[in-house]
Amino acid sequence: MTDGVRAALLAGGEGRRMGALGSGRLKPLVPFGGSCRLIDFSLANAEASGFGEVLLLSQYEERQLMDDLYRTWWRPGFRVHFGPYDRAYRAGEGYQAPDRTTPPERGTADALIRKAPYLFGPGTSEVLVLHADHVYRFDYRPLIAAHRRSGAALTLAYQRIERRYVHLFGMVEFDTAGRLTSFVEKPAEPTSDLVFAAFCVFDAARLHHYLERLDGTDWQHDISRDVIPAMLAGGEPILGHEVRGHWEDIGTVERYHRAHLALLDHDPTMTVDQLPCTVRSAMARRLVTAGPGLTRSLVAADLANDGLVEHSVAFPGARVGAGARVRRSVLLPGAAVPAGAEIDGAIVLEDGTVQQVAPPQPAGAVRTAVVLPALGGLRG
Repeated sequence: MTDGVRAALLAGGEGRRMGALGSGRLKPLVPFGGSCRLIDFSLANAEASGFGEVLLLSQYEERQLMDDLYRTWWRPGFRVHFGPYDRAYRAGEGYQAPDRTTPPERGTADALIRKAPYLFGPGTSEVLVLHADHVYRFDYRPLIAAHRRSGAALTLAYQRIERRYVHLFGMVEFDTAGRLTSFVEKPAEPTSDLVFAAFCVFDAARLHHYLERLDGTDWQHDISRDVIPAMLAGGEPILGHEVRGHWEDIGTVERYHRAHLALLDHDPTMTVDQLPCTVRSAMARRLVTAGPGLTRSLVAADLANDGLVEHSVAFPGARVGAGARVRRSVLLPGAAVPAGAEIDGAIVLEDGTVQQVAPPQPAGAVRTAVVLPALGGLRG
């Protein structure tokens, strides 16, 4: 089913909107869910969907990203292709930084056209475009099958959400035959409750045509703002494929925090076994509803807890000192909470830095997980 499909993973995010959480690390490598990093969801989905290879489209700190992915995702039957750096990297000849005298890639569409020799090779009939900062589990094969049956130039994944949140995403509208009639990135006045879920499958030849046509013009170098609208204006048949499971765009630290609390809800957005396990993968994780020093928290088996942990997520190596209280928070790998500390609505980084995200709750308040409807409106 995936023969002829080139999977491309856009992983150029710097994480600047993530504050301290994103400082000094690439956004795709931001830890998530007590067990993985953001980039691992799309890679896990691709591997489970039968892909043997995914092309990495990155721009910042490529060596850091490649080293991590080579260590984490190199296995028999599946690998990440590093584009222009792949052959030298795997041959052990070292990494040569790109020539920055050439214009940098300025958007998602730039990433595609600049890596065209690695994207539109012989035998490539479709291109599956993925992102490295979305939390979801999805089998791409039904999407690809539907695309091929229809003969469309593009089939994009979409989800229905509450209309008041549509302005945060790319809004889509379809006619009664299921063809796309409108695509508006972050509309000021939404007229639909459907949004682009940011992964899609293109006919390779049509995508290449529009990228070449747009390149060099006064464009925004973006798939959503340029390529899809150009295809729509050109009369290309574009269809939608509904995403019925949970899908979440982790764009800010606030969304990151809320996404973790949603894992702890009584109807969680994702179960522990649905989370990829790439951070200290040999370490067991479990959701503890109630236990000594724990209330409804997702924790690693090696948590050293001498305090109270409530409605929180703790990565492997986390430690909570005597008399400390951690509520509605995320403890990153190796994070230490000092004895007697009060942490509420925060992220504790590996070096102990506390990044406050949500205001602390008053004493006696009911502590429940918070779900952002815009990002978790449908659950599978």
